[in-house]
Amino acid sequence: MNIIEKARRYAFVEKYRKQIVSSYNKLPQKRELSREQEREIQAYWKKYYGHEIPLDWHRYFYARTGVYSPKYIPTGVYRGEIVYRLNQVKFGIAYSDKNMLDILVPNIRQSHIYLKNRNGHFYYENEPVSKQEAAEKCANLGVVLIKPSLASHGKGVQILKIENGVVEKTGQSVLNLLTEYKQDFLIQDLVRQHEGMSALNPDSVNTLRIVTYRKDMDVHIMYAIARIGRKGKVIDNESAGGISVKVHDDGTLDKYAYGTPEEGLIERTDSGVKLEGYQLPSYDKVKDFVKRVHLYMPFQSIIGWDVCIDESGEPLLLEWNTNPELSQTAVGPAFGDYTEEILQEAMNHPNTREYGDVCVSMRTVIKYIVNKILGR
Repeated sequence: MNIIEKARRYAFVEKYRKQIVSSYNKLPQKRELSREQEREIQAYWKKYYGHEIPLDWHRYFYARTGVYSPKYIPTGVYRGEIVYRLNQVKFGIAYSDKNMLDILVPNIRQSHIYLKNRNGHFYYENEPVSKQEAAEKCANLGVVLIKPSLASHGKGVQILKIENGVVEKTGQSVLNLLTEYKQDFLIQDLVRQHEGMSALNPDSVNTLRIVTYRKDMDVHIMYAIARIGRKGKVIDNESAGGISVKVHDDGTLDKYAYGTPEEGLIERTDSGVKLEGYQLPSYDKVKDFVKRVHLYMPFQSIIGWDVCIDESGEPLLLEWNTNPELSQTAVGPAFGDYTEEILQEAMNHPNTREYGDVCVSMRTVIKYIVNKILGR
């Protein structure tokens, strides 16, 4: 790797480092790492990763949660050096299209997709149709969900009621709706969630994000969180104001949930439900479900699953993520007891992450060289 590529890698990590520093500065309470803790972190990462790391992530999670561990995973290192060694990125880019889900795992329970738009082309019930035909076939779908198929964080997600070719409330025609969304989106059934999940926030579909790690024929659950929406919000994502709380192995919730960095510890949902000890329905089924479906995905060792529990108490797959974000505020170190194994496994594989898409100025190159000289 030449000096320019090394500077690009540095710039890639630096982008995420600046984000976590910004989040740290928003915390109402600050807590600094001790010199001894800093030395322990760097010794740990030099042993299992081969390099020292920026300490900003460890500082942030320690300050926010009060829980210290050298095993926290820096986002820039994870996205640039770990997940791209364990997952085949060339497959992940195509497979992450939400319109691919029922094709990849057709025998797994998931929300039914009526209409797909893939690269501007329409498919109704997986059969190619024209835009006009698509509008006609969707004219009386009733209550459905529309969402972009390549976006994340709940962007563009809407619940609609379509009757007689018109979207209720807005009066917009289905044809105009399809035009507005342009390309790469889908229309699917609206999930009817279990009453035990709805109680957490009846305005949103409250989902479970479960991150699994596959080694040969064994699939391990590294962590699970419940994502809960806020009052009046239909999206449960943290980026849309939702909160996240750790799910214990027995399906009970942890004492506290976390929202934005400015918020303190959250003990109750907006609907008044106390989080600590709250029992999620059918959690054993959910664990078996994600372990089984991961075995159908041969090119990704680490996967994030978005699962809901429907009104019958059965798990339903909503989405999967080939490069999942890590919820370390809610759960602690993301890889938990598997941290050393995952780091060692990752370092035994070539990095498929290419940094050619990262633009660097001469100033960045000089900054990288100076930091290397200073041992930062």
